[in-house]
Amino acid sequence: MSDGMKTQPLTTISTMDRINTSTLMMVTPEFPRLKRLRAESGYQASKPTFPTLYPLPLKSVKLNGTTIRYAHSPAEGKPTLVLLCPLPQSIQAYAPIWEGLAEHTNLFAYDLPGFGHSEGGKEYMNFKAQGEFLGTFIEHFKIEDAHLLGPDIGMPTILYHVGSNNGNTNNVKSILVGDGPAIEPSSNGSIIDKMVYSAFWRGIMTIAGGGALVEAGNRVGYINYVPNTAEISDYKNAYSKRMSTILEWFKGYPKSLAQVDPLLKHIQTPTLIFWGEDDELLKLDNAQRLHERLSNSTLHVFSHCGHFSYQDAYEEFQKMVLDWIKDHP
Repeated sequence: MSDGMKTQPLTTISTMDRINTSTLMMVTPEFPRLKRLRAESGYQASKPTFPTLYPLPLKSVKLNGTTIRYAHSPAEGKPTLVLLCPLPQSIQAYAPIWEGLAEHTNLFAYDLPGFGHSEGGKEYMNFKAQGEFLGTFIEHFKIEDAHLLGPDIGMPTILYHVGSNNGNTNNVKSILVGDGPAIEPSSNGSIIDKMVYSAFWRGIMTIAGGGALVEAGNRVGYINYVPNTAEISDYKNAYSKRMSTILEWFKGYPKSLAQVDPLLKHIQTPTLIFWGEDDELLKLDNAQRLHERLSNSTLHVFSHCGHFSYQDAYEEFQKMVLDWIKDHP
């Protein structure tokens, strides 16, 4: 285990990244509506919501032979909360809410294997492998009675982990999931469908690279929040040399969904489903149908909010999480 991580060079979105992303936006029918919603909220891409990042206590640990980047703010006697990274971001995406959550919880977060700044190859590019690895992380740190929170790719990871244990695990108190895939059929935005169903578009994205992936996420994932230079650099550095691996996750998306969907009926753990009302990557319809399928679930929808709800509505999101944990001791 290491108390530090190798310092990454500061990297920005390049002119070519912007050109490639603008080309993609021309064939993204949801983009004009998102531009209008941004205009209504006074969105200015040149003015970050936070000029600097709150410094997460980043560390690394080797699990199953794979080096994992994680963060931990220990708090003895307080409920444990574990955050899983989203794509195309990393655990740095939780910087706006880290301090507030750490004040009230024993707080962990980790970059999933193969994502963010964790090692990991194609063997981790499916929901099942990630769900099993979550169990490894929990076991390694001897975590008990955890509240597990996962947006985006973290959502199917958590649902697989809990569902494959017949819906019950002694280590999980509750789960908080949203803005991700897990239910069949998945109501995807056009960008997701391109990467899932089109080898041509997967090839284009491989050539365009991680910078274009991050910039595309910024353009279709936010309505209110503007990431700063350090955030964008962390994300671009995470994905600039692993696009071919990441796209295997999308290629295997239908098979992964087929593995997770049948497990939903086993989940009795208290579940909070959260979703951005204006999520154009994974539509709100997914949240409503998942809520119907999970008998012990609550649905929280963030109004005027995009895919990255944990940032787009960060104050409301933090309050939602802390209120939920308080109500599920």
